[in-house]
Amino acid sequence: MGFDLSSGTSLPPRFVFTLLTLDTILLLSIVLACIVRRNESPRRVFFGEAPAAREAAVGVLAAPLVILFVVAVTLLIQRVAPSLHNVQNNPLEALIGDQGSIWMFLFVVIVAGGIREELQRAFLLHRFKGDLGQPWMGLLITSISFGLGHTIQGYDAALITGSLGALWGTMYLTRGSAMAPVVSHSLFNVGQLFLIFLR
Repeated sequence: MGFDLSSGTSLPPRFVFTLLTLDTILLLSIVLACIVRRNESPRRVFFGEAPAAREAAVGVLAAPLVILFVVAVTLLIQRVAPSLHNVQNNPLEALIGDQGSIWMFLFVVIVAGGIREELQRAFLLHRFKGDLGQPWMGLLITSISFGLGHTIQGYDAALITGSLGALWGTMYLTRGSAMAPVVSHSLFNVGQLFLIFLR
C-alpha cells in the first residue's frame, strides 16, 4: 500500500523515523567510504582546521540571521510572485503526528536534517573544488537540487529551501568547515519543528 501525501494520508511516525535514520546511515557511510578511498581525512574534508567550538558558536549566532533571511525571501516571493505558493498545507507536517513523537522528530531534524545534509553538501562542494570544476558551480548545482527536493512543499518552499542551501553552502566554502552550517541548520530545523507542534 502506498502513501499519497497530497491526499492527506500520513505516514506512521516510526516508519518515517526508521527510514530517515537508515537513509542517513547509508548515505554517510558511502560518503565516508569515498573520502577514505582517496586517502583523505574525513575530519579535514568536513571541518578543516578551524576550532570546532568557535565554528559552533558561529552557527548559533547565524541562526537568527537565517530566520531573518527566510522571512525576507518569503516576503519577497509573496510580493513579486505569489503564484509560487501553490501548496496551501505543507504535506510534510502530516508526517509529524501527535506530540508523543516530538523526540523522534527532534532526532530526525537534527541528525537527518542538519548533520546529514550539511556533511553531504560539504562532501559535494569539496569534490567540486578538487575534481569537478569550480566550487561555486557546485554551490549552484547543489542548491538547485536541494530546492527541487522540496517541491512537494510548494514552489515557494522549494525556492526558499534552495536559497538556504546556497547560504549554508557559502558558509562552508568561506569558512572551510561544515560545523557552523550544521549547527545553524539544526537550530533552524528545531525551531521549525516546535512552531509546528505549538500550532
